[in-house]
Amino acid sequence: MPHHLVFRLYAPMASWGEAAVGETRPTATYPSRSAILGLIGAALGIKRDDDDGQRRLRKGLQVAVKQRSPGLLLRDYHTVQVPPSQSKVTHRTRREELSIPKEALNTILSSRDYRCDGLWSVAVRLTANAAWSLEELKGALEKPRFPLYLGRKACPLAAPLLPTVVEASHWRQALDHRFESALDPERTWLAMVGNEKKDQQLLRLPEQVLYAWEGDADALDGSDTANESSEVWDEPLHRRSWQFGPRLEHRRIEAVKGAR
Repeated sequence: MPHHLVFRLYAPMASWGEAAVGETRPTATYPSRSAILGLIGAALGIKRDDDDGQRRLRKGLQVAVKQRSPGLLLRDYHTVQVPPSQSKVTHRTRREELSIPKEALNTILSSRDYRCDGLWSVAVRLTANAAWSLEELKGALEKPRFPLYLGRKACPLAAPLLPTVVEASHWRQALDHRFESALDPERTWLAMVGNEKKDQQLLRLPEQVLYAWEGDADALDGSDTANESSEVWDEPLHRRSWQFGPRLEHRRIEAVKGAR
């Protein structure tokens, strides 16, 4: 059976960016492929302007996600002072923007969306072009080169990732990995995830889970029944210019039966 690297994501706040129009910055309910690759890239120490490193990351990994809880939506509302737009005038810093006379400043409305207390499991599979082994990726997530956060720098992790290499015939078998099997019951700081009753109470785990994966439609568990598929624009083509390309994503929502 193929090997997968699985890990979990939890933080009081997360923001999984979607296409943003105007001053509104919405969030998806689960991390995109771009978000997962960005997290692993930060762990490996690949900088945003390292085009070759970003390309190897994109070509080398496939990802799938299990949404155990989408969390609650939090909308952060802002009013922002901005200078009027003028041709041939560029403000390179926030200080420069505010250096003009106050009476010339305009006010715009802005909002940033977050998911609060969401919990997700992630599975990563290597392609034939992979530049790293799963063990190397696991080691990077355990000792990341750069700080890790869930979508925005204001959203640091609040629980260990617990990266683990597992054998699984399909995405689902990897995503259903029970991380508590690796926990030490004497270490109470890990008790939040690992105790089913506490998980349900603290994280308000819903009665449904969502799976999202790439590859073939039946790659989740061999069945293409009750799946939905659509084109999503989260393939990172160029990090510095924020260019993303399309890919086909498959999803399925299922009721929880027994272990989550």
